[in-house]
Amino acid sequence: MIFYLPPAYPFFLAMLILFGMVLAMYLQSISHRWNTLDRKYKKSQDDSRETLLLMQEKNKSLLKNQDYEIYNATLQERNRIAREIHDNVGHMLSRAILLMGAIKAINQSPELALPIEQTENTLSQAMDSIRNSVHDLHDESINLQKSLETIRDSFSFCPVTLEYDMGFEVPKAIKYCFIAIIKEALTNVAKHSNATNVSILVREHPSLFQLIIADNGTKLPVSDYTGIGLTNMQERIANLNGTIQINKKNGYRIFISIPKQT
Repeated sequence: MIFYLPPAYPFFLAMLILFGMVLAMYLQSISHRWNTLDRKYKKSQDDSRETLLLMQEKNKSLLKNQDYEIYNATLQERNRIAREIHDNVGHMLSRAILLMGAIKAINQSPELALPIEQTENTLSQAMDSIRNSVHDLHDESINLQKSLETIRDSFSFCPVTLEYDMGFEVPKAIKYCFIAIIKEALTNVAKHSNATNVSILVREHPSLFQLIIADNGTKLPVSDYTGIGLTNMQERIANLNGTIQINKKNGYRIFISIPKQT
């Protein structure tokens, strides 16, 4: 059986093929544009998330700096108040006590002896109270981070790296303990060690305070385990219910943990 194609069929077939090619190119172009827009959209989302994270991190850092500035200003104000109390009120009370002593010495009236004695005792009690308040204000005004940075910067035997990760409200007992131990450890390094680097880590955890002092020296300190310096450290830590461990492998390391008081 033989089929005959109309004369116009090749033309329509060619047109159909051409139309299919044009449609395919058009669809490919649309697909390409869609993929391009999709990539741009996803990139825009990624950039937006990254910008948001950067802004959040920057804002967090800004808030932390503001908190530190407020904390530092509070410590400075406490220190100023302590100085003013000591320089003004303390001196006036001291003068009043001396005057009462002089009045007591020259008094000839038995009726005034008891009031003078009571007034002198009251002034002495007030002086003791002022002195205790000034000491408390001074103790609370110690900035642990700045104190440790000063110790680090003044140590010239070898470089010291300090990593400080503590909150603002550090108990004064912890402040004095860490400052004294770090000073003692650096003194031992300078006197007895051949270290070329010392690292100090001060960190606050949810339930404890941590201090790690490490050096890369190969020469053990003379005071190792038996010296007065180490004994003082152990006593300070024991008074705060803490623990101290010493590791002499690949340098000299002191690990200290002090639990938070509940």
